[in-house]
Amino acid sequence: MTSSQSTTSAALAADPAPLPGGISLAHQVAPLVEALVADATQLRLAISTGPLGCRIVDAGISVPGSLEAGRRIAEICLGGLGKVALVPGGRFSPFDTLVSVTTTDPVTACLASQYAGWSLSHGDFFALGSGPGRAMAAVEPLFAELGCRDHGDHVALVLETGVTPPAEVVQEVASRCGVAPTAVTFILTPTSSLAGTVQIVARVLEVALHKAHALHFPLEHIVDGIGSAPVAPPSPDFLTAMGRTNDAVLYGGDVQLFVRGSSEAAQDLAKRLPSLASRDYGRPFGEIFAGYDCDFYKVDPLLFSPARVTVTAMEQGTSFTAGGFDANLIARSFGV
Repeated sequence: MTSSQSTTSAALAADPAPLPGGISLAHQVAPLVEALVADATQLRLAISTGPLGCRIVDAGISVPGSLEAGRRIAEICLGGLGKVALVPGGRFSPFDTLVSVTTTDPVTACLASQYAGWSLSHGDFFALGSGPGRAMAAVEPLFAELGCRDHGDHVALVLETGVTPPAEVVQEVASRCGVAPTAVTFILTPTSSLAGTVQIVARVLEVALHKAHALHFPLEHIVDGIGSAPVAPPSPDFLTAMGRTNDAVLYGGDVQLFVRGSSEAAQDLAKRLPSLASRDYGRPFGEIFAGYDCDFYKVDPLLFSPARVTVTAMEQGTSFTAGGFDANLIARSFGV
C-alpha cells in the first residue's frame, strides 16, 4: 500500500461520511452473498474455509461455475444497487445473448463498489479487488474524491483470480475493513470461467462511469445509466479469455447515460466517451496487449470504454450518440 493510500484511509477513518442516501453496501449485499452460498450446488460453486477462517466462494477454479453464478456475482459487485440480466440481443449473431446492466445510482454502484480498484498482493499473489468491501476499506484515492466510506460487520470482495489469497492478504482486508478475518468472504472468478466471463462483461456501464470520471465530467451530474454487451465465449487460455471479455465491451458494448447540465456538455461527453476515441482502437485487445509486452499500463487508458455511447441531457430532452459496433472484430475475437 502506498503512503498516499494510508493517508487517505486514515483521513476517512477520522471523519467518515456515509454513502449517498445513507445506504450501506455491506448491508445491501449480505443477503445476496448468503443466497449465493446457499445455492452453491445448483450454481456449480464450491464453498470452503480459507486462510485465517475467511470464506472462499470458488466460482470457476476447481468447479465449473455457471453463467447464472456470474450474473449474481455481478449484482454483488454492484453493491446490491443494480440489476444484471442475460437477455436476447441480435447484435452479433450467433452471439445473441447480452449482459444487461441497470442501476439507479451508477456512481455509487459502479465506482464505489464494482470498479476493480483495490490492489491486493503478497509474494507471487496479485489480484484486484472489486465489490462492496472496497468502500469499507476506502484505501483508494478515489474514495477521497467521492467523500464517503461504508461500514459493516461482514466484507464481500470479488477477485478475478484462479488462486486462493494467502493469509497475509486476508489479514490486510480484514484490518482495513475493521472486521475479523472470519467475517471476510472472497468470491473468486477466474477470467476463463463462465462466471468470470459474465461478471467482467457486466462492467460495461462501470467502464463508462470510470472514463467519464477520467474525462473530468462532474459525477454528481450523472443521474442514471444502462448498459449491455455480448456474452463472450470463455477460453481455457487466460490471454484469449481476457481479450474476449475486453473486446465484448470495447467493440460490442452499448451504454446510455442520463445526465444533468447543458446539451453542450452532454454532446461533448458523448463524443469523447466511446472506445473509438482511443489511439489503440481497431484491433482485438489480445493483440494490443501483446504489442505492449503484456503491460496494461502501456495501453491507452482511454480505450477502456464502451463501443457506443448515448448521453441524454435530461433538462433539455436532447440525446447525443457516438461510436459504433464492430461485428467483424467481435467475430474474430470470439473465435468464429
